[in-house]
Amino acid sequence: MGMSVVLEKRSNGVAVVTIDRPQVLNALDVPAKERLGAIWQEISDDAGIRAVVLTGAGEKAFCAGSDIKEINATGRMATTETLLRAIPGAAIPLAKPVIAALHGYCIGMGMTLALHCDLRIAGRNTVLGYPEVRHGMISAVSALRLAQVIASAQALEMLLIARNITAEEALRFGFLNAVVDDPRAEAERWASIIAGYSPAAVQATKRLAMFARRLTAQECSEIEAARATVEGDGDYKQGAAAFAARA
Repeated sequence: MGMSVVLEKRSNGVAVVTIDRPQVLNALDVPAKERLGAIWQEISDDAGIRAVVLTGAGEKAFCAGSDIKEINATGRMATTETLLRAIPGAAIPLAKPVIAALHGYCIGMGMTLALHCDLRIAGRNTVLGYPEVRHGMISAVSALRLAQVIASAQALEMLLIARNITAEEALRFGFLNAVVDDPRAEAERWASIIAGYSPAAVQATKRLAMFARRLTAQECSEIEAARATVEGDGDYKQGAAAFAARA
């Protein structure tokens, strides 16, 4: 059985991380989230890696969110610790720049992963959105951080109206850096440029730019409390069951 997330290290200092569950639109179950956490730790520890590309396997999706079917078996999708470790830089310090190469569905947890990357390049067919509130759920980490990346009114529109947006809309919102025909090739090109620069200068620049976006202990506690409140609500269980039955 293959890995749910694959790490490929290139000789030029670029690492490519691929979510490899195309049969479920690269939706993340708990083992996949745990694997992502292990990969971010490995990347953080490897001085030979200077820049990272995060992408999804197949043609249909970057990541269509969390694997909702797990809720019926476990009552929740992942612990807050597992969730935060899966997100680049949220729990594990990550000074190396991470570029998201998006295509197809980038939904829910997929949006959260993309949000925490440093640069985001999307294909023209990319569909982005936070559907959680429609199903009685919460995107806790993105609710805390999205308004630091795009304007607060547009962040709340995405989180509260919960409609999907196109790549061109996301570019106008300031969520994306570029919309191109081949996002993975472009992301790898950008990563190779960054990898050719001084790693000390690049990583110091990223640390300074991201300083205000680090999760504090208080924010982590608030995420845990918000998730517990929502997941204990009847609308959450009902919405999750209906979503899983439809999937």
